[in-house]
Amino acid sequence: MQSLTLAQASTIVDVAIKTGRDKKFQPLSVAVLDPGGHLVAFKREDKSGILRFDIAFGKAWGALGMGFGSRTLAERAANTPQFFTMLAAASGGRMVTNPGGVLIRDADGDIIGAVGISGDTADNDETCAIAGIEAAGLKADPGGSKK
Repeated sequence: MQSLTLAQASTIVDVAIKTGRDKKFQPLSVAVLDPGGHLVAFKREDKSGILRFDIAFGKAWGALGMGFGSRTLAERAANTPQFFTMLAAASGGRMVTNPGGVLIRDADGDIIGAVGISGDTADNDETCAIAGIEAAGLKADPGGSKK
């Protein structure tokens, strides 16, 4: 299994933000976590709201915690809201179940981290996450129907 490097995490953050700027999205906050849920890299654009770090971190952390992208979390939360209310309580409120939390996989398909983005719509956040992961030469796994 490959390890997620700081250089890769930095590429993910920088390309995600550049993608957002190129597409004229709202200011983004981008968090990259290792497989243990530890923060590797983070950037917050000017004028990004003060809750954006917590949301971005929660999207990535929830994807890692459940083992699938947050698009799948969102789909499952819609079908079983009571279960996800209990998951939120069990995780101390750290889990965010909106799209924009994308697993990072190596060439063998092993999970080596996750990226969470908050700032624009969930779909746009996810688009930027995927662009960053692919630019780092890794595989993006957003879960759900876009997998």
